[in-house]
Amino acid sequence: MILLADSGSTKTDWLVSDDFGETRRFQSSGINPFFRSTDDILAELKPLFQDQHLPVEEIYFYGAGVVNEEKAAVIRQALVALFGDIKCEISSDVLGAARAACGHEPGIACIMGTGSNACYYDGSTIVKGIPPMGFILGDEGSGAVIGRQLIGDYFKNVMPDELRTKFYQRFGVEKDAVLERVYRTEKPNKYLASFTVFLSEEVEHSYCKKLLQDQFHAFVSRNVVQMVEAKNVPVNFIGSIAYHFQDILKDELQKKGLTAGIILKEPIEALLDYHFQH
Repeated sequence: MILLADSGSTKTDWLVSDDFGETRRFQSSGINPFFRSTDDILAELKPLFQDQHLPVEEIYFYGAGVVNEEKAAVIRQALVALFGDIKCEISSDVLGAARAACGHEPGIACIMGTGSNACYYDGSTIVKGIPPMGFILGDEGSGAVIGRQLIGDYFKNVMPDELRTKFYQRFGVEKDAVLERVYRTEKPNKYLASFTVFLSEEVEHSYCKKLLQDQFHAFVSRNVVQMVEAKNVPVNFIGSIAYHFQDILKDELQKKGLTAGIILKEPIEALLDYHFQH
């Protein structure tokens, strides 16, 4: 039995698959070792798994914040405490995106959800990547950065009046409350990304379309085209932002002379296929 996890800033998707191909899915909050301890992770996961008595033999965990062995160990120790001393591979969400989108073929693999990232994958390993730098210094095209611009445009009267009215009706935002959430509470990136649903509802408005075009232009220009391999291999995407606004994203890739590859909302089913074939 295989246990797979795909963990981002917002949530963690879990998938269990037995030898007969039967699967079960679970969900927990995001597990980022930069912000969570082994004890904290274990306390959350115990109620999720301890009563199910799953005979797990292998675990493959892909997550944001798994940038080195030290961070991987934070998660591994929690999972070993739950399931015993079994095979437990802890890898970055970027490698997960690459394996899900590219399989064993070379390609550019990008993440565009709450955060964003890009790398060149040679069909086996990540050869190079551009540091995402987070939603303050980077993460172009991500839900957090798009949401940051939306809320900033609202309060600075850049957003058109008819959209400002709808935006307030949708979210009831007040300046002091927003400042409190962004600067004084945990996971401001998740909070900012929550505003992107507004773009799905108003995507045909010129302001919304231009905002997305500008963000995708920034992502492709500052991340993808920095890798010379992008001219010769497909550019693949994993994540809700890429998936929901893929037509605008594909247009931007075409303008840069790049080939759009696979665009998946989430990687976990494709990762299951990868590990069964591997």
